[in-house]
Amino acid sequence: MQSTSQSDLASGLGAAEAARRLAQDGPNDVPEKPSHPLLRFAGKFWGLSAWMIELIAAISVVLHKSADFAVAIALLLANAILSFIQEQRASSAVKALRQRLQVTARVLRDGAWIGIPARSLVRGDVVRLRAGDFVPADVQVAAGSVRADQSALTGESREIARAGGDPLYSGSIIRDGEATAVVTATGIRTYFGRTTELVASAHPKLHVEEVIGGVVKWLLLIVGVLVAIAVAVSLLEGKTLAEILPLALVLLMSAIPVALPVMFTVSMAVGSVALAREGVLVTRLSAADDAANMDTLCADKTGTLTLNRLALAGTAPRPAIAGDEIIRCAALASNESDQDAIDLAFLKAAKERKLLTGAEAVSAFEPFSAATRRTAATVASGGRRYRVTKGALRTIAVLCGLDTADLEKIESDSLAQAEKGYRALAVADAGETGPWRFLGVAYLYDAPRPDSARLIRDLAALGVRVKMLTGDALPVAREVAKSFGLANIVRVPKATAAGAGGIDAALIERSDGFAEVFPEDKFAVVGALQRAGHVVGMTGDGVNDAPALRQAEVGIAVSGATDVAKSAASVVLTTEGLEGIISLVRNGRAIYQRIVTWIINKVSSALLKAGFVVAALLLTGRFVISALGMVLLVFLTDFVKIALATDNARPSQQPETWHIAPLIRVSVVMGILMVLEALGLLAFGWRRYGLAHDPGGLRTFSFEMLLYLSLFSIISFRERRAFWRSRPSPTFAASILGDAVVGIAIGMFGLAEMHPIPPVRLAVLIGACLVLTLGVNDPVKTWLVRRSALRP
Repeated sequence: MQSTSQSDLASGLGAAEAARRLAQDGPNDVPEKPSHPLLRFAGKFWGLSAWMIELIAAISVVLHKSADFAVAIALLLANAILSFIQEQRASSAVKALRQRLQVTARVLRDGAWIGIPARSLVRGDVVRLRAGDFVPADVQVAAGSVRADQSALTGESREIARAGGDPLYSGSIIRDGEATAVVTATGIRTYFGRTTELVASAHPKLHVEEVIGGVVKWLLLIVGVLVAIAVAVSLLEGKTLAEILPLALVLLMSAIPVALPVMFTVSMAVGSVALAREGVLVTRLSAADDAANMDTLCADKTGTLTLNRLALAGTAPRPAIAGDEIIRCAALASNESDQDAIDLAFLKAAKERKLLTGAEAVSAFEPFSAATRRTAATVASGGRRYRVTKGALRTIAVLCGLDTADLEKIESDSLAQAEKGYRALAVADAGETGPWRFLGVAYLYDAPRPDSARLIRDLAALGVRVKMLTGDALPVAREVAKSFGLANIVRVPKATAAGAGGIDAALIERSDGFAEVFPEDKFAVVGALQRAGHVVGMTGDGVNDAPALRQAEVGIAVSGATDVAKSAASVVLTTEGLEGIISLVRNGRAIYQRIVTWIINKVSSALLKAGFVVAALLLTGRFVISALGMVLLVFLTDFVKIALATDNARPSQQPETWHIAPLIRVSVVMGILMVLEALGLLAFGWRRYGLAHDPGGLRTFSFEMLLYLSLFSIISFRERRAFWRSRPSPTFAASILGDAVVGIAIGMFGLAEMHPIPPVRLAVLIGACLVLTLGVNDPVKTWLVRRSALRP
């Protein structure tokens, strides 16, 4: 292991030397072994829908139907190529997003602490580690001490202590303490040879997938019964199994979500890329799913509702103590390398007042923790050693042994400042040994973000109630909350004093926020809201926020969050404030709308295809469409449904719900209505055009009718209101137009067993489908939506 003596702990590596080592050793990551594109493409020919088309092609060869065979193979190839291209694009987009979510390391370069991507670290870099960080490379501790969790590497759950000279391995998590360390190995040269990338390839099962799985099971059952009826009738009429089997398979295939995997992948990728432009990085697919249903957001005050730029507002020194002495000691009890907002505020104030000479040497630093509620440092200056500390008012007062009267006076004065929104921290000093001396109180101010009140109102208009969580004292919290329009702020202990599991659920429901919150309180609040039936979002930034972020349906790591918080969250914000959360909600609800459109189309179109074919068989005694025509029909309509992933869906103004029984009822009614309309059009064509004596024309007529009823229905179903109330996206409109052109070409020129039909007949048929679907069915759909629990 490289000795720390080979690196300058005061200035770190120079930029030129770091660049040389990066070129020599390569980036600090372990390259993934990507699957070969040809293997991924070959996978498109393996699966239920692919097998059915391949079986139809094989039967066509046996029956010497070369044209059918050629078209089936062409469809198989086209489906594979389109799916492969779409998934490649989606995969590239997601890969680009993941690059933005890599661990950032605090490194000393050319004498300045900066943040760089962990993959840019090189041997000899001086890094700073603190609670909540992933260890970005193999390192040797040079100064300080930490407790680290290496369970992800070794399986050993016990935390280990590491101090000067001890090694720490890439991928470990710092649970407590702070340390300066020197990088000893990177990339594949690390002890465990593993990448330190933050975002794991986690793909939790989405609730929407379970819902659609249930819908598809019912569809298969209904279509299966219809197919069984068709097979039985055909066999009784003397048809051979070779004639029946291809069409029966295609009818079953119409109930299978052939395009669903590609549609989901593209929809999530498109949504994720759009959110990334607005500073929202989605790390788990479930985030968009749950964001559509989220009705409560527990928002951390600091950095989300406020600017997270603390500034010194003033001091209240004890008698005979200068205000500058409070600032100087508070600055010495701060650590610039940690980039903590409180520490930076004191360091900036001390620098502006020139209170530090540069001769002060900090020999030991004790970072803030929830247990001690203070920071402390041992300083050597001017030939003497002394100690300084800053922290919570009561903690420092007890440490200094103040009597009750003194403490009450100080708290009373601080309370008056808190009503102005100021945060009070006490400061003390002491000799190398001996008692602490209370120096006084410093007041800090974190200004509310100017847009927070508006954004909270915008979320309320979307049906999402915001609850503010803060560790500040109650008076400070109430004063800040007033500017956000949040009136009912209470101490969190009151909310955890009663009720099941120690939670007063009624108070949590009524309150607009909580003060004096500890990390474990956040977890309890989230759990109580979930038990009350809410879908909860939670913002956080620290290592102790991870349990609450993981517990919430939508865990949101705010800008500047620790690595552990980011890994626990399903969404990472790269900009401050709530704007990104509003974008997340709207995006999730837009995706929900696209999936709703897909479900309505899938149910109604499956009923249309299967119901029409079976009913026509019972009425005419023949199959009015060929197996090839049905395959082409399924392919063309699924091609459009993939384009739904890019459609201009209108997000709802209220949280969504996956109680879709009303949705299914609407779909079934519309499917039955279209079957009746299709049978009516068939009867018209049967009498007017003599289709009974023209089998090839009959197949074309039925194909065109089913195609245009399906296409115009997609246009109608994409909007819960009247179809003309919103414009489709260019991609979606182009896919509809492309399908329409293909349909016209097949109608005019024929294909395999489908013979050409006169242009006038084709125009009449398309016009009839247009009038029935958008003129009759669309108002029926709108009326059904209003009658159902669906929101228009």
